[in-house]
Amino acid sequence: MALKIAYCTPSLYLAGGVERVLTTKVNYLADVLGHDVTVVLTDGAGKEPFYPLSPRVKVVQLDIGFERMWNRPLWHRAWIYIWGMRQFRRALRQCLLQMKADIVVSTMRREINFLNSIPDGSRKIGELHVTRSHYRNFEANENNRLKQWLSKIWTRQLVAKVKRLDALVVLTPHELTQWPELTNVHCIPNPLPFRLATDAELSQRSSHSDGGAVMCVGRYSYQKGIDLLIEAWSRIAPKHAGWRLDIYGSGDREPYRSQAVSLGLLPDDGSYDGTSLRLQPAAADIRSQYLCHDIYALSSRFEGFGMVIIEAQACALPVVAMDCPTGPRELVADGENGLLVPDGDVDSFAGALDRLITDDALRRQMSSAAHSAVSRFDVKNVMQQWQQLFDAI
Repeated sequence: MALKIAYCTPSLYLAGGVERVLTTKVNYLADVLGHDVTVVLTDGAGKEPFYPLSPRVKVVQLDIGFERMWNRPLWHRAWIYIWGMRQFRRALRQCLLQMKADIVVSTMRREINFLNSIPDGSRKIGELHVTRSHYRNFEANENNRLKQWLSKIWTRQLVAKVKRLDALVVLTPHELTQWPELTNVHCIPNPLPFRLATDAELSQRSSHSDGGAVMCVGRYSYQKGIDLLIEAWSRIAPKHAGWRLDIYGSGDREPYRSQAVSLGLLPDDGSYDGTSLRLQPAAADIRSQYLCHDIYALSSRFEGFGMVIIEAQACALPVVAMDCPTGPRELVADGENGLLVPDGDVDSFAGALDRLITDDALRRQMSSAAHSAVSRFDVKNVMQQWQQLFDAI
């Protein structure tokens, strides 16, 4: 039976992991499973989705404009937030009361503060794309006491709210154990946003004993540890002429360009001519980039899942990953389809990259194992789990 399903999320125009996953899921729900799907947004009015959205998926733009808080003084951000939340509460309530959805799914952003109080008759689900320990957390200054205090308060408030949901969905088995207060928590991984690479596509990737390419995909941010990756690359790049590192992502690249200059990876003018490092913007067709590279490097300080790991594996890339919380340990079998190194250990990270670059046979072996291991994240398999949850609640 077709369901009427509403998803609440800030926007779809950014090149982020949540936007990518959400687009994949709603497209499948509408196009394949035949559900009536609507995405309710607060930001990005007038901007097209970064990832292709099915014409069968409806979009409701509330145009609250929380993104105006970005790069504003604290007092200005507070005013925008307070005013915006009043408008958001009123607009979302009216929207959902009119829509009469069977199921409302929250990506656990601002709507979780009041979603349970909207009497629209829907079953309500939260899907959490970060770890519990990093929910509503700042990205830097990990020893900041004010940040830690606020995080504890917000987490207590969060637990009270998610207890009232019909279900909370987390992404990894480890994260499932982090919610002992709850009886309504379920684990469903993210789906692959594209099909597995075919043998014909993989045959075009030649062996690169004399040169090749490492890649990383992620925001230029503290969380993604791009600074750690650049530091590691600076230690091994001189040994591997012909190899390069390509980083793709949104955000401010300038601090990382400056770091690369200081480490001798880029000239003072920051140009890329004759260098082994490229700091690239986000790529819409990232699948084609995976197919042009040989190794994937994940240097994140923390993840909710590690979507890029399964994307890389789908294109038969062995992964070198920091064993950060959470995701890499569940997705990378150390020594089989990739290499895990201690969290934050730049020396070990550089050594693991060096090992895979040097050992062509090992790289090919892990490439094949990575491609074989990732089928469980096929969108059909993952969305079947979501359908079962919809039917059960």
